[in-house]
Amino acid sequence: MNEKDEDLGAFDPNIPEEGPSAPPPGWLDVVQGYDEHKGGEGDNPLYPPPPAYNPQPELNRSTSVPHVRVPTVSEDVARDALLKFVESKWRYSSKPARNLTFKELKPITVYRYRLETYTETRTSTWQFESYNNQMVDGPQNGMSPPPWDIPVSLPERYTDKVEKIRVPHSSFVKACHKCNGCGRTRCSACFGRGQKNCPFCHGHGRSRNKRCTSCHGRGRKRCLHCHGMGYKTCSVCHGSTNLLHFIQLTVTWKNNVSDFIPDRQPDFPDKKFEKVSGDPFFVDESVLVYPIQGFPDEEICGVSNKLINEHLNRFSSTSRILQQRQTIELIPLTQAFYTYNGKDNNFFVYGTENQVFMAKYPTACSIL
Repeated sequence: MNEKDEDLGAFDPNIPEEGPSAPPPGWLDVVQGYDEHKGGEGDNPLYPPPPAYNPQPELNRSTSVPHVRVPTVSEDVARDALLKFVESKWRYSSKPARNLTFKELKPITVYRYRLETYTETRTSTWQFESYNNQMVDGPQNGMSPPPWDIPVSLPERYTDKVEKIRVPHSSFVKACHKCNGCGRTRCSACFGRGQKNCPFCHGHGRSRNKRCTSCHGRGRKRCLHCHGMGYKTCSVCHGSTNLLHFIQLTVTWKNNVSDFIPDRQPDFPDKKFEKVSGDPFFVDESVLVYPIQGFPDEEICGVSNKLINEHLNRFSSTSRILQQRQTIELIPLTQAFYTYNGKDNNFFVYGTENQVFMAKYPTACSIL
């Protein structure tokens, strides 16, 4: 500290410096059933469900799938789809689409397998609020129920949702850790003095051999951060001096989805299938679903077995599995071969929406 700092005056030793923004480890009480909490930033333990909460799969059980007929697209449907595609491209002329001659419409079998696992996960964290004589539901009212014994209302299945619940009987009041129960903290800008050296004359009172016009020769200016008080109202307890601490349970419902489409058509980008729908001719839904067997596409059978095991291993260790659903969609895909102006080419019609993909359109026009 230099002489100019000493000229600024003394600070009030009864007003503490700012403490941590979150309670430090060991500051909070231990609540039975929530012993994983150590306190401090980022303390957010996960509670796996008790074994009885998750179903156990039956051994050697499988699911059969009915056969399905591959849909076909007529020339009229293919031409109408192409004309709509051309309308969305301002540089394309509709003449080729109207006058091209179809040579072959080749339907291609495309299956999309989807597995959905709807889970519930529970975590908790310490929260606090200013204490202003509100009711305190603490251990005097009983023991806090374990995380998975707290009742919640289930949302609609396969709907993502997060709900936050105050754990019963986990509340208690403690002095604010930021201000040590003072309600105020020392201003860090002026170190509690309420004034600072003038930034123009650097505390000399004169600038360029003249009286400083900014501080009127005093060499000091009132601290703008604390308005000259030397302290600020505590930003955590907002002056109440005490905080009400409680454990907040976070319940997360999530639909975990895995999709698979066999790559059977090298000329067609599989990413296009993500934005179209198909015909879900097979839907199997239960608490746990089982691998598909006997389906003509063996790759779908293998993926079904692989994904079901992956979901079970990944989610049952941390979450409660509420429901599973596996579907097989038949996505329409037709490769249309045509000729126009003596040149052969092709395009694809895909999805129940009859979207079109073509690598190169026969001709284009420019608007001048």
